[in-house]
Parts: sequence; C-alpha cells; structure tokens
Amino acid sequence: MTSRLIVFLVLLFNIAFSQNPLPLIPKPKELVQKEGDFVLNKGTLILIGNSGSNTEIKLFNQFLKSAYGFELKTTNNSKSPLNTIQIQVENPKDNQSGEYELKVLNSQIQIFSKGNIGLFYAFQTLEQMLPIGKTAELKIPCIEIKDEPKYVWRGMHLDVGRHFFPKEFIKKYIDYLAMYKMNTFHWHLTEDQGWRIEIKKYPKLTEVGAWRKGSMVGHYNDQKFDDKKYGGFYTQEEIKEIVAYAKERHITVVPEIEMPGHSQAALAAYPELSCTGGPFEVAMQWGVLDDVYCPKEATFEFLENVLTEVLDLFPSEYIHIGGDESPKTRWKNCAPCQALIKKEGLKDEHELQSYFIRRIEKFLNSKGRQIIGWDEILEGGLAPNAAVMSWRGTEGGIAAAKQKHKVVMTPGSHCYFDHYQGEPKNEPVAIGGYTTVEKVYSFEPTSKELTEEEAKYILGAQGNVWTEYMNTPEHVEYMIMPRMAALAEVAWGTSDVSKYQDFQNRLIQHFSVYEAKGINYSKALFEVTSKVSPSDKEQGVVFLLKSTKDGIHFTTDGTNPTAVSKKYEEPLLVSQSQTIKAAYFEDGKQKSAVIEQPFFITKSTGKKISLENQPHGNYGIGGSFTLVDGMRGNMEKYGRDWIGFWGKDMEATIDLGKKQDVSKVTVDVLTSEGSWIYYPKYVEVLVSTDGKMFRSVKRVAVEEIIQQKGMASMTFDKQKAKYIKVIAPNAGKIPEGKPGAGSDCWLFVDEIMVE
Repeated sequence: MTSRLIVFLVLLFNIAFSQNPLPLIPKPKELVQKEGDFVLNKGTLILIGNSGSNTEIKLFNQFLKSAYGFELKTTNNSKSPLNTIQIQVENPKDNQSGEYELKVLNSQIQIFSKGNIGLFYAFQTLEQMLPIGKTAELKIPCIEIKDEPKYVWRGMHLDVGRHFFPKEFIKKYIDYLAMYKMNTFHWHLTEDQGWRIEIKKYPKLTEVGAWRKGSMVGHYNDQKFDDKKYGGFYTQEEIKEIVAYAKERHITVVPEIEMPGHSQAALAAYPELSCTGGPFEVAMQWGVLDDVYCPKEATFEFLENVLTEVLDLFPSEYIHIGGDESPKTRWKNCAPCQALIKKEGLKDEHELQSYFIRRIEKFLNSKGRQIIGWDEILEGGLAPNAAVMSWRGTEGGIAAAKQKHKVVMTPGSHCYFDHYQGEPKNEPVAIGGYTTVEKVYSFEPTSKELTEEEAKYILGAQGNVWTEYMNTPEHVEYMIMPRMAALAEVAWGTSDVSKYQDFQNRLIQHFSVYEAKGINYSKALFEVTSKVSPSDKEQGVVFLLKSTKDGIHFTTDGTNPTAVSKKYEEPLLVSQSQTIKAAYFEDGKQKSAVIEQPFFITKSTGKKISLENQPHGNYGIGGSFTLVDGMRGNMEKYGRDWIGFWGKDMEATIDLGKKQDVSKVTVDVLTSEGSWIYYPKYVEVLVSTDGKMFRSVKRVAVEEIIQQKGMASMTFDKQKAKYIKVIAPNAGKIPEGKPGAGSDCWLFVDEIMVE
C-alpha cells in the first residue's frame, strides 16, 4: 500500500465522514460538536490555576514541540481568557479516575478533570484533534466532551522472553498505550528462552539465563534452528527508568515472573531448583517444556528473594506470577513432590500447583501486593485473593467472577495479537489463528452470563503479544497496529459493534499519524478480503469479495488479475473446482496484494453440516461450514481455514440433499506437537439414507494418516447415501515427554471432501 493511496483514502473517508470528522479513539462517552474552531498558536497561554501536577502540561508541550516546533507558556493568571487553555483539577491527588470534561470554544479551551489522569486524557484528546504535520493554522474543532473509562484495566502485554527489545522500544510501546488512553503495561520478563530482569542476589539469572545458543527459524513445524547466540536483559536502573516513564503517562507496569512453568532459563542458571538437578540450557525452541520449578523450600526461598527485588522495582498493586502451561511430568516422578502431596493432604499434582501458587500469594500479600495469573491457576483451587487473566476463552474468567475474584478478560479468540490479522496467505508467518481488527472490535469483556454484582469483578481487557515470530520492534508494531486501537475503544467502554464502519472511518485517519510517527503498521484493512457462504441454489458456494471501495478485478483461470480483468460487481457462484485471484485497482494500477483462493468442489461442498461438539472460539471463526466451504486449509498457516477442538472429538454429519453414489471421503487434519496439535486417533466414515441408521464403511488409523501427511483419504465400495458422518476422536491427553504433557490435545480439521 503506497503512501499516496493512504493519503487518498484518508481524504476520501474524511469527505464521507464530514458530519463527524473527528478521529477520536477511543470514542468519548459524550460528544457534542459545535460550530467554529479554536486556533492554537505560539501565543496561546496555559492557565494552570489549580492544575495539580505539571507533568501533563510538560508532556503536552513536548508533543507540540515535536510536531509543530513550539511550546506554550504557562501562567497562574491572565488579564484576558482569550487564546488560553484553562485548566481546573478538582483533586490533583486522585490518580484513579480518568474522568474529564473538555470544551473547545472559539476563544478558549477549558479542561476540567477529577484528577491528574483525567487531565492527561484531555490532552490526549486534544492531540488527536490537531492536524497532522506543520500547517499555517492549528485549528481544533469546537466541541464539548464528557468522558471517562468504563474499565479500570485497559492493558497491553509484551513478551520479551522469546525476543528481547531494547529500552528505547519499550518506551515507544508505552507511548502507544498512552496515545490510546490505555493504563496497564503487562511486561512478560521471564521465559524458558530467556530471563530478562537483573536480580542482584542471583547474578547467574542474567549471566546464564539471559542468553541462548540459538533460536528457531521459521515456523515451529519446520524445526529449524540457527546457532547465533541471542539474548539481553534490563538492568535495574533501566527498569526504574521505564517504570518512571510509564508513571508519568499514568500507566502501571505489571511485571510477570513465570512460575512454576516456563522457567527453564532460570533452571539453566540454578539447576538445583528443579526436580532432576539438570543440567539445563536456556531453551532454543518455542512451546511448553517439561522442566519446571520443584516445589521445595529452596525454591520458595529463591522465588521470595527474587520477588523482593521485583517489588522494589515495581510499585504496582498486582504482580503477575504466570501459572500457565506447567506440565506435571517431573512432579509425578519426583519423590519430594509426592511426599509433599501426601504431607499436605493434596489430591494430585494440580492441587500441588494450587499449593505452590498459594505459597507465593501468601508471601506477596504479606508485602501488601496481590497476585494475578493466567486462568490455569483456577485448577486445583484458586488462591484466596488471586486475580485471573482469562486467556483460554472467557469461561475461566466467568467462573472466577462468580467466585468473586477479579478478572482481566484476554481470550485468544479476540485479544491475541500474535495471530494473523489479514489473509494468512499474504501475512508474515505467525503462530496461527485469524484475528482481524473487526473481530477485536466485536469483543465484549463482560459476559451476559454474569449478574450485575458478578460483573463488577471484571476489571477490563488486555491484548497479548507473544513474540516467538516477532524478532524486531518493527514487526511488533505491525502486529499491534491498528488492532490495539480497536481494543482500546473496547476497554474504554464506548465500542459499538453495530457501528463498526464509524470506527473504521476514524481509524483510517490514524494511519497518517502512524506514518508521521514512523510506526510500522498493518494495512490489512485495505486488502481485498473474502468470505464464503452456502449457495441457495444447492450447488457449490458463494464467494464474496470486499475492499474499502469499489475497484476489485478478478480471474477464475488461475492467472493474475489486471485492470482489464473482469470487474467484481456481485458475489460469485463457485460450482466447479477453480482458482480465483483478485486485487484492488485504482486508475488502472494495482493497489493491493493479489489474493488467491483455490476451490475444490465435491459432493459435500456447500451442503448442510452439523457438529456434535462445537469448535473452540480461538479457532472456529467459520464454524461447521468451514469443513464444507470448498477451501482446503494451508498446512503451514493454520489461520481461518481450520477449526480446532480442544480436548473434544469431531463428529460431523453432512446432508448431501439427496441419495447418491459415494465411494471416497477425504479429510484434512493437522499435527504440530509444539502447539499441542495432534492427529486424531482415527478417522471413520459412516453413511445413511435416512439420517437415523448409519453404517460404517471405512476407518483409517492414525498410522495411515501419518503416512498420508495429514490427508485422511478413504476409498470404499460404492455406497448409496444421503447423509455422511465423519468421526475423528481427539488424541486425548498429551503424552509424557511432549510439550504440554498431561494437557488436552488440540484437534485441527478442515475440509471434508466427498466423491
């Protein structure tokens, strides 16, 4: 996407949007636009009055200096209110409320806030209303705003364990949060692949634990590695600097020190804290590893000493202790662990993990802090005062809220920014999934399942950025922008899924801001997108193409489209196997990447299909229809073309519409042990003429599926059938010695093709 096109599209959307041109994100709670403008210039005075802290004014002046080359003078009084920004802060010490009122008049700007944080947010709103770049006049539209956030936790996470990012980028990341009025930076500082925080009592954590001998190259499935020493860490002085930087912008930094799992970097430095004694190396591969902290007294002493130094660096109320993806393999075979289970009267290793978390919570509570952990800390019983981050869906968060525990909603389905955001075929390699800006914007942190009282325990929402496949700051920016803006409006509480187009219009105007700031952002919003739906003609499927404006051209013979190719004007009926390619053109020039979609049309394509178990929300965007939409999933990029079942079997029944001869069924399945994805135990085909009585006609074992590399192809004697049932039992629990041992397996399935 060229800069010229982006400028054109911004202008286009400004025209179409003229009744409400203000690109404010998050959208204010109350907004009334008036006639006229206030002109900000070098002579504008800031009347500080009872302004509380001067930090907010200092930051606003830094913005003006950087963007326009001048700063504003401040004064306690003025002979005239003309050409002034008048500030009134009710309670300067109130740093909890983000409430503010902003009035832009022709002659004056008035800001009233409950506290300094509200004043900061008022200035952020003003910055968004100022023109981009140096202009003859800095006009701010006259407006009245009353605004405050709905949720108290509006967060973004960043994993620096898999890939390390310098201090300067961490500050930029914090700036991005501040720009969108987010208030929590969740800093994931320790991992199997690297320990990133200096702990003076344990110098080997950074001398040894911060460096690995090499890294994975490409996707996990490729199992390729380089031999380049990689690492880095933040000194305590750097951390203090970053925490202070965030505090000025009213952002709380919540550190995460992983335990009991994801700890191999620490065990490489201090192997005596493990169950086996090691030796260990800082992990080179991604995924979930078996070696975890051993819950013995020496380990708790170590962790309490580490956390004591962490508490001195981070004044946050919450300390994140991880608690996720902790295999029980070592604990099951560890005599001291089994003795502890017996001594404490615990039922199993899950309750041992709960015991571990409770020990850490008791220590942190004694220091006046609270713990927060991933939703696995619910297993075996939740620690008394623990808060929960619900990532495996919203179910864990709902359960915790019903138990009167505070919750941050961050489900992978909507809030994981390491997923693909555009057509996976056109995107850089990612872990999987398919999470568009629109999908992020559709998220609702408070479930309707909760009562009004239970809903009070939902603190807010957070976007998570896991960096296995992001090794540069520019790539991180690409993955968060502009999805972070969508989440910011969700967490502020003013998103409206029925008015997504309004949000998109405001968002597109921010792209010029990103360019001015040098932010590398995704332009997936401009690409040609596609959607497949059943055909009402009972043959094939309907292929719908979409772009930001009219100008899509396509081909059906596999050649690349040009400006003279057929123009897309209505949804395409696809009733035979073919490859459709499409792109957006303007003035005879191609302005988007070509999307390419092969279709494999069989007797099952587009037919009615039902599932006994529904797919997981993270990997089920197309639901059951994904299995008969004519599009086979890419084995390398399991994004939107696959559906995933976590711990559940797949049982699909297809109605062919009429009795007909069938003799072959092919089913695509995936395997990726590092991502906990396993082939099914077997795949079985059953047929029926009435939908009631089914008989089995073919079954292939997992060994045959492995030989066919994920394509379960089953040929059998010709059968007369109206209904086809396909059963693919989940592999069950992940076996010992594998990443995630003891956890439920994922089952990924795509196209079911009947011939």
